[in-house]
Amino acid sequence: MSDTIDQYLDEVWLEKGLSEHTLAAYRRDLQAAERILGKPLLQASAADLHACLAERVTAGLKPRSTARWLSCLRGFYRQAVRKGRLADDPSADIELPKLGRALPGTLTPSEVERLLAAPDQSTPEGLRDHAMLELLYACGLRISELVTVPVVAVNLRQGVVRVLGKGSKERLVPMGENAMEAIAAYAAEARPELLNRRASEALFVTRRGAAMTRQNFWYAIKRYALLAGIRKHLSPHTLRHAFATHLLDNGADLRAVQMMLGHADLSTTQIYTHVAQARLKALHSMHHPRG
Repeated sequence: MSDTIDQYLDEVWLEKGLSEHTLAAYRRDLQAAERILGKPLLQASAADLHACLAERVTAGLKPRSTARWLSCLRGFYRQAVRKGRLADDPSADIELPKLGRALPGTLTPSEVERLLAAPDQSTPEGLRDHAMLELLYACGLRISELVTVPVVAVNLRQGVVRVLGKGSKERLVPMGENAMEAIAAYAAEARPELLNRRASEALFVTRRGAAMTRQNFWYAIKRYALLAGIRKHLSPHTLRHAFATHLLDNGADLRAVQMMLGHADLSTTQIYTHVAQARLKALHSMHHPRG
């Protein structure tokens, strides 16, 4: 890999405060482009990039994946021009693939209830996982935000959690009674046993005294979904999607949902109005005599 990719990633990390997951995705996309090109990115011409794009299409890669890859390349080349490493942007005239608007997968309220009830709350790990699921759904958190919540960020008296989101932006999100009760039970009964007199700033911990990881909790969610009899395809954002969709289904204001999700742009939140509309159409078609 060329040193320029490392240099670019260091620059965008400093300028935009991107997460480690986003930076890792950028790195994979840029490295893949260099491998296909067989040369450093700064030596590539527009024709080289068109050939690279054609190879991805021939390989059957999805348009959304290709669009993300091309967007990453464009960011790299715009930065290179801005920093004086290139005179012209070879990606400037390459068009993004046409994308349909994908509706996020979600769960029904009854499926959420079954998922939240799946952990065995007679064990410290089960109390912890139940509290994590309750907080994830109550606040619409990203899993990466959930596992990094420190103890001091949770205020049970006021019923809010302070969340550090993308770009190191903080937001306060109300938790609701069920999540508060689950966290209080976990903090009083399970967390001390898991820590076994060790100290940790993280709210959610393992028996090793370390913070729960994103990967481990994602595996736990999939295990609990099977126990709950949920056979839908799940993503790490499934409960976040359910949080937003269920709020809008019950009349919540779109801008309030935007604030709780931590979306910078309202258009990102508007996707959930399409989910609600799609569900209403399906219900109408299923139950109306002239559906």
